[in-house]
Amino acid sequence: MSVAIVHSRALCGVTAVGVTVEVHVAGGLPGIHVVGLPDTEVREARDRVRAALQNAQFEVPARKVTVNLAPADLPKESGRYDLPIALGILAATGQIPGNDLPRYEFAGELALTGELRAVRGALAMALYARRDGRAFVLPDASAGEAALVQDATVYGAHSLLAVCAHLAARALLPAAVAPPAVADAAALDLADVRGQAHARRALEIAAAGGHSLLLTGPPGTGKSMLAQRLPALLPPLTEEEALEVAAIASIAGRFVPARWGKRPFRAPHHTASGVALVGGGGNPRPGEISLAHHGVLFLDELPEWDRRVLEVLREPLESGVIHVSRAARHASFPAQFQLVAAMNPCPCGWSGDASARCRCTAEQIARYRSRVSGPLLDRVDLSLTVPSLSASELAAVPGEGSAAVRSRVVAARERQRARQGCANARLSAGQVAQLCVAEAEGAALLGNAMQRLAFSARGYHRVLKVARTIADLAGVDAIAPRHVAEALSYRRT
Repeated sequence: MSVAIVHSRALCGVTAVGVTVEVHVAGGLPGIHVVGLPDTEVREARDRVRAALQNAQFEVPARKVTVNLAPADLPKESGRYDLPIALGILAATGQIPGNDLPRYEFAGELALTGELRAVRGALAMALYARRDGRAFVLPDASAGEAALVQDATVYGAHSLLAVCAHLAARALLPAAVAPPAVADAAALDLADVRGQAHARRALEIAAAGGHSLLLTGPPGTGKSMLAQRLPALLPPLTEEEALEVAAIASIAGRFVPARWGKRPFRAPHHTASGVALVGGGGNPRPGEISLAHHGVLFLDELPEWDRRVLEVLREPLESGVIHVSRAARHASFPAQFQLVAAMNPCPCGWSGDASARCRCTAEQIARYRSRVSGPLLDRVDLSLTVPSLSASELAAVPGEGSAAVRSRVVAARERQRARQGCANARLSAGQVAQLCVAEAEGAALLGNAMQRLAFSARGYHRVLKVARTIADLAGVDAIAPRHVAEALSYRRT
């Protein structure tokens, strides 16, 4: 046959779009011509494929070979098309049988020796191959990642020759096996945090309701320690959530099998750009916000961040999704993350500390705090001060560990799942009005606080959401005045 068709995948946002690799061999000047909007990496495939075929002892046709990557209007990037292009040439020239090609999808970068190298996005591609009912053939280095997709048929191969032997039924490829789960021996425990009962309580509430959290205090008071221990308090990921988290990491080329099923914790440096947070590029890739999907995004030294960069957080905190638009591409990335931020109270860090070391003027402090905008702070559910500790508090008996707190958090989340199907932080305005109704005395307390402290409508709703979470932790349906009062204590005015 002079025409062969091989199936592969292209990454587009968090989806893996099917790509049909069409290979036609005909008379004309010898050469391999790749069309279908390929980028530089894909155009260079012709040289890698030619060398790999020769070193694998196959015949490189001395005719014109046209490779079309369809659909033609979808940009193609990376070296994942090397393997399907090579197989298409071999099938079109009759060097391997092509009868079984429609049953498979292929992706893999070829070394000049014919060995297969790992590709980015294997897990995401396997998800969509399973949906379309095809088996997926990948390099050994990527097959284990793809095998994490339940009910997907994945084969790993170390070379082009091994794939050809499988298609010719001479030596079948073994089914890929998902890497074993790895116990997180280095899990950070909340018992490591001494004292700070108020901050520990706020962390528990944040975990129970999926709320955002701002910790303010002098250096060395445990703000970062508290933030780093939040993932250990969160409920375990469901199978669907674990696949979403792993697929995003796979598309970004940052998937680590040992992290399968674990909540992500992202802590970018304060010099990160807006694109680094949101995602982007010519072929948009997820940023830190999406890499923290179903996990925690920790921003330390909040006022040191560029204010324009921080403002990109406002929309995803509300919507839970990122829309990246470029001149020729558009992509949407999920972004249901918990924001935890930490900051010092002033430029020197010691304002309000018992040591009285601060020499900052009121103007300097006001200028420092104004680096974080009011609209962003209005979207933070819980805000509190983390004070310095005395020597006796540091030497005190450790408090509850993460396991004990997590049991209460899981129970509260189960109440929320049964009641509304999502965490309290994700409630819409209509759901707040229906599900977060405080008792008469609590409603009067909140109304008085809103009038005196000039809360926005968003702030009003967020207090009710936090009060709902506090009631869930207590295991009660009614939002009592004490729940509203505690929620108000965490509201930044």
